[in-house]
Amino acid sequence: MIHMTIDRRELADFLRRSRDRVRPQDAGLVAGPRRRTPGLRREEVAQLAGMSADYYIRLEQARGPQPSPQMLSALARALRLGDDARDHLYLLAGHRPPAGRVAGDQVGAGLLHLLDQLHGTPAQVLSDLGDVLAQNDMARSLLGGVCTVSEHGRNVIWRWFADPAARDAYPAEEHERYSRVHVADLRAAVGRRSADPASTRLVERLRDASEEFTALWELHEVAVRRHSRMRVIHPVVGPVDLDCQVLLAPEGEQRLVLLTPPPGTDTADRLALLRVLGTEQFTPAG
Repeated sequence: MIHMTIDRRELADFLRRSRDRVRPQDAGLVAGPRRRTPGLRREEVAQLAGMSADYYIRLEQARGPQPSPQMLSALARALRLGDDARDHLYLLAGHRPPAGRVAGDQVGAGLLHLLDQLHGTPAQVLSDLGDVLAQNDMARSLLGGVCTVSEHGRNVIWRWFADPAARDAYPAEEHERYSRVHVADLRAAVGRRSADPASTRLVERLRDASEEFTALWELHEVAVRRHSRMRVIHPVVGPVDLDCQVLLAPEGEQRLVLLTPPPGTDTADRLALLRVLGTEQFTPAG
């Protein structure tokens, strides 16, 4: 077995140079007339990657703990790295590149750019198995930032069935419906993937963790989630009613989820308040 170690000096230099190459407008940021930094500021990279500015600054200073694969994935998205540059980032940090993962786990630059333009609309990119791959600021403020947590922690289906606290952000009377939606959507994904190793492992873990999931799975209900109405109970702005629009990629491995205000509700006002408050570290919703 090859023992891999982090090259802190090279990693720091690579991060700085990659940051300088990303224009603020490419990341959905306003450059401003008095901006001196040619690319992104360190604090902006940290914000886009969903990590603390102090943590990222220590990486650029060649110190601090070794970043996890989840952290590296978030940094690769924030810095708009291509596949080769992403793999190089992993190697410098002492990790094997994610060559074995499904191609749909890497969000394309075009989709990331679109995500960043939706300033007032909560939006996130999910894999067909329910992994949160990217979020904009509004989605992090509303639902909590999950892109940099553990593999299971960023999967909305796993959290829904394995972590009871994940349901606290949703009305109790809607829990059964949400459960059926999650399972039916996962059934469709497993069928498209012909029960590949990733989907098989997820289903096995869910069956081991949840009797509710097992019972619903055995019903064999299949339905791709495209549109639904939902309510999120936010700890600061209160209940937020939302139309959930799901835009599917042609190959079906990724979907862009848009959360918009339904007509005749006060959701637009609540989202405007949330945007003013900014991104806070709320408990991730399921």
